[in-house]
Amino acid sequence: MTYKLALYIALFLTLGLCSYEVRAQRNVTPAVDPILETDAKHNLDVARQAFRLKKAYKGVLMRFEETYAAYPEFSNIEEFLYLAGMSSYYLSQNKGKQKVNLKSEKEKEKFAPQKLREDAVAYLSLMLEKNPQSQYKDEAETVLKDLRAH
Repeated sequence: MTYKLALYIALFLTLGLCSYEVRAQRNVTPAVDPILETDAKHNLDVARQAFRLKKAYKGVLMRFEETYAAYPEFSNIEEFLYLAGMSSYYLSQNKGKQKVNLKSEKEKEKFAPQKLREDAVAYLSLMLEKNPQSQYKDEAETVLKDLRAH
């Protein structure tokens, strides 16, 4: 075997193996982004505390919106949708420690009771759509029934 022939065979085999690796990688599902996942988990922890301990529903919504805009594939989006839906629902009833100032144009646009009720329906419905067997299913369905009745 000549040197040139051996070089061509080696080049052919190398190119063949490289193209095989590229073909094999086409069907790989994208991996979870560890940085976005970590940031989303932090935001969920803060929102969870704001919801349960502080009744700071506006803060919950801000954390949710930030996270959902950046990373809607978050592994625990179900709980975040639940917290956002319930926070919207409670704010629409003027509950919580953070009061809505409807005299402020910015808050009036974002936190008008009708818009909050629509947001609650959207968030809770999406949560149930993503996970019909959610641990929050019963409460979400009760709230949705109430919201749709009004």
